[in-house]
Amino acid sequence: MMDYIAPLAITFILTVVSGKLILPALVRLKAAQTEREDGPASHKAKNGTPTMGGFIFLIPWIIVMAFYIHSHRNIIPIFASVICFALVGFCDDYLKVVRHHNLGLRAWQKLVLQIAASIIVLVCVHFFTNISFDVKIPFSSFFTAGGTAFIASLGVMAIPVEIVVICGTVNGSNFTDGLDGLASCVTAVIAVFVAVASAVTSTGIEPAAMSFLGALLGFLVYNHHPAKVFMGDTGSLALGGFVASSFIMMNMPIYIIISAFIYFAEVLSVIIQVLYFKKTGGKRFFKMAPLHHHFELSGWTETRVVAVFTIVTALLSAVAFVAI
Repeated sequence: MMDYIAPLAITFILTVVSGKLILPALVRLKAAQTEREDGPASHKAKNGTPTMGGFIFLIPWIIVMAFYIHSHRNIIPIFASVICFALVGFCDDYLKVVRHHNLGLRAWQKLVLQIAASIIVLVCVHFFTNISFDVKIPFSSFFTAGGTAFIASLGVMAIPVEIVVICGTVNGSNFTDGLDGLASCVTAVIAVFVAVASAVTSTGIEPAAMSFLGALLGFLVYNHHPAKVFMGDTGSLALGGFVASSFIMMNMPIYIIISAFIYFAEVLSVIIQVLYFKKTGGKRFFKMAPLHHHFELSGWTETRVVAVFTIVTALLSAVAFVAI
């Protein structure tokens, strides 16, 4: 109960209370969202909605985790990851919202900061836990003696590969945050998978996952359609930091492609769109990228996209669980 129900319930309550306090402050600060001019017409009404709302669920999560770290040391890298990537996102939000620099951090600046944050996470894994950087191969337990998963050692390539995994996941969560409740719902399902998988693999990060689930459910009180607040990069990058570090702690970075497939699809859609646009001299492969906007412009309602992407995540997380 102390590893599951308590962190879930306490963080949920704290997040709901946090929203009552922080949301008015964001309104006073005029930390408002500015929608893309080329975006779906239905998004124009979102202009002026408070952003940087990631603090609403991150602060309660950090407070709750502070009580668990001493007894669950494997939470330390996850704790560091969420904070580091939240700070990177905050820098971007601050420049865009407060300083009115429309583009925020430049692409190279964001990448450098993400790599630095990734290195901090991996240093925490090495020095504060007994977790290796070996990688479990999905479904391999069906083909090995005793039904145990095959574990691959990456050797000298471990650190570069893990950095790519972390940065890719963080950018995936960032691209997924584009519709009311989308990133929150998708990541909430992934958090459930992390909690269950951690219990099965005896990783000991269940409190972090359940608390994160409670934080996201509490945030959805304000972020469901029509959203009263957006999480901004402060929140969306922190989501990716949580997911990436959790899977690394379970030696399951490959499983991110399965459970967090929506993240992967959103990033892939942007890459395909850019390459196709350059290759064809201005033509578009998708009606708009990231992927969720393509479905919107194809006639899907915002709530339908969120529901379908969440269901897909739940189904693929079940597949990922079987793959353990």
